[in-house]
Amino acid sequence: MKIYVAGEGDTLYRLASHYRISIDQLMSANPYIDRPDCTITGMQVRIPSPRAFSPPPAIAPFCPIAPEESLIRNWIPLTTAAEMAATEYDVLIVGSGMGGSSALWRLCEQWGRNGKRIGMVERGPQFLPTHIMNVPTMDGLNFRLFRPAQVTDWIGNRLPQFNGLRLINALGGRGTLWGGITPRVPDFDIAQNWPISPSDMIMYYNIAEELLSVTREYTRNSLITQVLLERLRRNGFPHADDLPMAADLSPTLLGKVNSNVFSSSMTMIAKALNYRPFDLAVEAYCAEVLTEGGRAAGIRVVTPDRKSHVIKAKTVILSASAIQTPRILLNSGIPGSAIGKYLVNHSYLVATGTLNTTSFPDPLGSLGILIPGIEDRPYQLQIQGPEQYFDYHYLTRPDKHVWTISDFYISGVVEPRVENRVFIDPSRRDAYGMPEPQVSFSYSAKDEAIIEQMYDAAIQSCNAMQLQLNTTDGVPSICMMTPGADNHEAGTCRMGDDPNTSATNRFGQIHSTPGLYVADASVLPSMWANNPTLSIAALAIRTADHIVKNQP
Repeated sequence: MKIYVAGEGDTLYRLASHYRISIDQLMSANPYIDRPDCTITGMQVRIPSPRAFSPPPAIAPFCPIAPEESLIRNWIPLTTAAEMAATEYDVLIVGSGMGGSSALWRLCEQWGRNGKRIGMVERGPQFLPTHIMNVPTMDGLNFRLFRPAQVTDWIGNRLPQFNGLRLINALGGRGTLWGGITPRVPDFDIAQNWPISPSDMIMYYNIAEELLSVTREYTRNSLITQVLLERLRRNGFPHADDLPMAADLSPTLLGKVNSNVFSSSMTMIAKALNYRPFDLAVEAYCAEVLTEGGRAAGIRVVTPDRKSHVIKAKTVILSASAIQTPRILLNSGIPGSAIGKYLVNHSYLVATGTLNTTSFPDPLGSLGILIPGIEDRPYQLQIQGPEQYFDYHYLTRPDKHVWTISDFYISGVVEPRVENRVFIDPSRRDAYGMPEPQVSFSYSAKDEAIIEQMYDAAIQSCNAMQLQLNTTDGVPSICMMTPGADNHEAGTCRMGDDPNTSATNRFGQIHSTPGLYVADASVLPSMWANNPTLSIAALAIRTADHIVKNQP
């Protein structure tokens, strides 16, 4: 026992916590102090030695405390790049966005625990364990703006012709920040531009929709959606329908909790872990693909300490994005005259208007409408709201009848042209010493003609919905996104049968290099006016099936 002179603000409660002894033990040693919560500044306090508490014999013993080294330090199992360099993988995936995570899921599901070694490397750090729209503090407005500096690379600020482009360097990539809209590319576009037929894609679209929990039920019973759908269908837009959303709306049954309502690449990674373990390294920058005898043999990665590690693999899948995948291939000297060329995106108009809902029944619900592109309409209209309340969590919706509708997007087809491309400039190098990707891009006369049609369609659809377009000095409030801001860049490693006009074959394998595959938006030879995520996932699953079949 020792004597302690109490300091300013001390109480017996504070001393018991500081010396890690029970309050009863401390009060028994100091009976002249009546209350454990009163200030005892300047008083002498007897501090007894801590004694272990022994429960009465009739009570069970204490449960063992987990040793410090047994505690889990990451919400997903991680491996270092150095550790991965000691293993030769059957398949190694570069990039953890929607393409990479879908391929990973399919490989794990098909192979099970058969002894195959699967690895994945991601350039960025851990970020979110779920889709951003599953985070309770996010709403429709925050979701559009949340781009933390530590994972966001505004690559467009050094690309004058594609200056809206922002990449997400983080585990899950853009697959944690996407809008969740999941239409299929229409059959007529696949038949005209893809090396595979619409019937070949049916199964893979079905699998991808099940994997992503695609549904049109998200807004189906919302009265604001029903009223506007009826107005559109009666006034020149008969194809208008509820938005297809990647949202798991199934109830909690048998203890299965659907806490991640909105699907993301993290969902796929989690589902893959359910089938089998795999190695995953974050903050591992892929500098180049390595080959031996003309076929893929692995990759070289660089870690933040600027150390290089060679990771060997029989098969490599590049899923780094339509900008970074060709950058890796070009820096690696992989042959292919079409690599990096035929860059496409969507021309994008954004309209803003106001909607009066005085005559609408309550409750309004959420607004979600998709007017798909068809053969004689090379653009898609997507309307969400009202205001930031499409995917709100705990916001209190105001009681009012005039709403701003600003999430009104019209996306148009951009024709693939060889001059629109990603290339590298050896004189401009990134922080890792590798040539940075550059972009040459412009809209053609055909693209501009479609943009004019989109502008007219924005006005026509507003009239149909009785949505009052905002104006400035009499000019409708319709603006055009800068190239790259749509996050739909694709086509830079397009699949096809002719190596002169395509980078990969119909299974995503680079024509010149067996064992080297691409599974991201790069492989899309076209995407019509549709959001590309569902097609990225479907083709990545198809590529994984081809690898499983040919690497039993």
